[in-house]
Amino acid sequence: MTAAAPHSFWQRWGLALPLLIFASLSGLFWYALHSGDPSQLPSALVGKKVPAFTLPPIEGLTGPGSQGFETADLANGEPTIVNVWASWCVPCHEEHPLLLELAKQPGVRLYGINYKDDAAAARRFLGRYGNPFARVGADRSGRVAIDWGVYGVPETYVITGDGKIAYRHVGPLTEDAIKQKLLPLVQPSGEKPRG
Repeated sequence: MTAAAPHSFWQRWGLALPLLIFASLSGLFWYALHSGDPSQLPSALVGKKVPAFTLPPIEGLTGPGSQGFETADLANGEPTIVNVWASWCVPCHEEHPLLLELAKQPGVRLYGINYKDDAAAARRFLGRYGNPFARVGADRSGRVAIDWGVYGVPETYVITGDGKIAYRHVGPLTEDAIKQKLLPLVQPSGEKPRG
């Protein structure tokens, strides 16, 4: 009689068990996706020095903002906002008008990292939409972005004047994120944002 008990259990629950496991995992994934702010993904580098790097300029880019940059440029006493972008990135197109306005704010120094992009496509993008960056470097291989912990583009970082990462925003910027998070970290407390 005891031999029939395990067989009976699997007959009753054998089909339901995989469905229960699937439903539990689905619930966990749904909760993870819908809880919290996705732009607040954790970063092991917040509070630490920016990883050492050197980025060349975008090949053929001329005019203001056509210089590349390196680690030392972010540790010269002034806070810097660094935006990681690409011409092939749809959300980058959407946030670009906000970057143009952000660059006009007093006390804002905005640099760009062009991520895994074709130089001609990056030049066309900046030529068409405008170049908000004081400097923009080409990360053709994506190595610098990997060292920074970039999950995908766009991502935006605030770097303190001594070269430490103070804040990281994942995904396209919003007006609220700029006003509430970025500007307070880069503007002296007495200055009011324009617009």
